Amino acid sequence: MSVNTHHAPRRGVRVVASGKCLPETRLTNHDLESCMETSHEWILKRTGITERRRARWDEGEKTSTLATNALRAAMQNANIAPDQLDLLLVATMTPDTPTPSVSCIVSRELGCGNIAAIDINAACSGFIYTMNLADAMARTGMYNTIGVIGADCITQFIDYSTYGRGAAILFGDAAAAIVLQASDDIELGMIAQRMHSEGEGSKHLFIPSQQIDFPDQEDYDERKLKKVQMNGQAVFKFAVSKFQEVIENTLNDAGLTADDVDHFICHQANSRILEAARERFGIPEEKLLVNIHKYGNTVAASAPLVFDELREAGRIQPGQRVMFLAFGAGLTWGSSLWQL
Repeated sequence: MSVNTHHAPRRGVRVVASGKCLPETRLTNHDLESCMETSHEWILKRTGITERRRARWDEGEKTSTLATNALRAAMQNANIAPDQLDLLLVATMTPDTPTPSVSCIVSRELGCGNIAAIDINAACSGFIYTMNLADAMARTGMYNTIGVIGADCITQFIDYSTYGRGAAILFGDAAAAIVLQASDDIELGMIAQRMHSEGEGSKHLFIPSQQIDFPDQEDYDERKLKKVQMNGQAVFKFAVSKFQEVIENTLNDAGLTADDVDHFICHQANSRILEAARERFGIPEEKLLVNIHKYGNTVAASAPLVFDELREAGRIQPGQRVMFLAFGAGLTWGSSLWQL
């Protein structure tokens, strides 16, 4: 357990390991063809997605279930015991219940003891926000070993009919985690970061619980309650613009170019958005992994899922620089550039 003090020497932060958890249930484009007016070809062309995972919520497979298993896998890969963690941060917009937090449930399930456990809701940007906060809390000496999780079970808020098709084709459930540790090497950890929001855009992507939640009351329809509502065109325009802007600003803040970054760990929302960013900065395909075809948009789990896939393939190595990037509901967007 670390000593919480603001007077500790400044330290670096090391990425120790990662892990993930995916629901077993797969929902393919062909499955969607059977419950709504769409086609595999239409979905693939517009999103790059062929299938996504869906948690068995009615059987007790919840956000905390996936989050617990993802962090357990990361700790096993790091050879770290639960009682070695002294801070647990979970990025999620789909907690099991309004309270307790997912982080507290994960702490209980893993036996982490009386550690600090905090949930953060910044939708798809949540994991990036959480990595930035974790770096600051470790670097200043407040905490030594931190579990950072991105986990969401968004499909419970999806209308799987033609009426809800716009969101149904995009989203999937997943969780992924990274274990961080304070290091005596002050060069390790976050180099530069950006975190932004635009509350005026909240009307473009939201989940209403009651009629009053609709920004425009004329849009109210009982079928929309507790289901993802998205202005796809507005969100796409926002994402393309801000995604490229935040990459450029983060590189400028760090005094680097795209060539100096080994991997761009990007939120997987739409293959066209990723391709536009790759072309804008001349990023080689091997530096920007796309896995949206397998998982869809997994909200806060998206970026760490990419990182874990790269790590498993042996493509994440000490000495590399990686940039985590995401955008999402809020509207929010952010970056986290790390020296590994």
